[in-house]
Amino acid sequence: MLETIKTLIANAGIEETLAGQLAPLAASVLIVFLSAVAFFVAKWILLRGIQAVSKRTATKWDDLLVENRVFFWLAHLAPAIVIYQLAPEALANHEGIAGFVNTAALLYMIVVGVLAVDALLNGILSIYQTFEVSRTVPLKSFFQVAKILLYVLAVILVISLLIGRSPAYLFGSLGILASVLMLVFKDPILGFVGGIQLAANRMLAKGDWIEMPSHSADGDVIDIALTTVKVQNWDKTITTIPTYSLISSPFKNWRGMSESGGRRIKRAINIDTGSIRLCTPEMLERYAKIKYIAEYIERKRRELAEWNQQQGIDMDDPVNARNLTNVGTFRAYILAYLENHPDINQDMTLLVRQLEPGPNGLPIQIYCFSSDKRWAVYERIQADIFDHLLAIAKEFDLRIYQNPTGGDFRALAAQP
Repeated sequence: MLETIKTLIANAGIEETLAGQLAPLAASVLIVFLSAVAFFVAKWILLRGIQAVSKRTATKWDDLLVENRVFFWLAHLAPAIVIYQLAPEALANHEGIAGFVNTAALLYMIVVGVLAVDALLNGILSIYQTFEVSRTVPLKSFFQVAKILLYVLAVILVISLLIGRSPAYLFGSLGILASVLMLVFKDPILGFVGGIQLAANRMLAKGDWIEMPSHSADGDVIDIALTTVKVQNWDKTITTIPTYSLISSPFKNWRGMSESGGRRIKRAINIDTGSIRLCTPEMLERYAKIKYIAEYIERKRRELAEWNQQQGIDMDDPVNARNLTNVGTFRAYILAYLENHPDINQDMTLLVRQLEPGPNGLPIQIYCFSSDKRWAVYERIQADIFDHLLAIAKEFDLRIYQNPTGGDFRALAAQP
């Protein structure tokens, strides 16, 4: 290359000695010019061409690669490659300068190459996140580990170039620094281990609703990274949880509810035990007019009358005769009411049961599932059900238990 340029300069009428001195300078200018041309072609022609083609294709992956600037960083490699390839020839008579330029070009290529691979990893992760499986198997932490290893490798290559030693020498020295590296990268290592367990066992995915009282977290998972998991709470605050804490500490994941056919309603009404009694014929006549249990009342009347007759027991005997109770009839009404409720999933568990009586009366617990899982709708359905039941309990001659209030004491004090 130098000889060719020297010959051209000499042919232009310049003295051969001076031509030999000007040849390296002219070669350097030519290399700078060629690197500028390579950069122009790579960035302003090829890169823009790729961007234009990606917008016209139906696939999404090429758009994501462009958005993550993969081709942008690759375009920046073009001028460095030209300099790296041509500089040794242009500066053959100046080994020191040639070595410096060559090393600088190589360092530049390492840095830009690392940024290009980093962008490629981001692009691959973005492509993966377009698939449904990414919700249940998040891989962001694995890509972050790959980036850490990439940058560690780049640092080793840069140091080896600067000190003029083989990278193998530095890799051999890493064993001495292992304890220090373990301390420095303790959180990433723990996060990586936690991320493997979370992904392998499908314990957590982006979009899951989790509760973790130990970290005051109650909301949706918005990001799963190498060392942290971000949860947006219902009050729109953000809680950051160390990834490994999700392995070492308990948390509740509501994904099962979200993927099921309904959202559980589990709540009890406390009945004042002083209002529980056997049903009289007059009470049964009133209850028989209630739509949902009219058939139930008639069936139970016949069943109990036949049983008492077979046993030779008078129906008016409150102890020996079998009779309906107002609380039992109320339970039957609640069950029939829920079985006819349009917002209750009839294919999932549905029951009305008594719990153990206590200081707050007799709990009648409702256990069922709303067909709509949206929080606001779920709360409305639940409130409507219990509004209705609390209001009609008196129609079954029952009182809802509550602790005495100031109004109760004032009413007692006002009595003569």
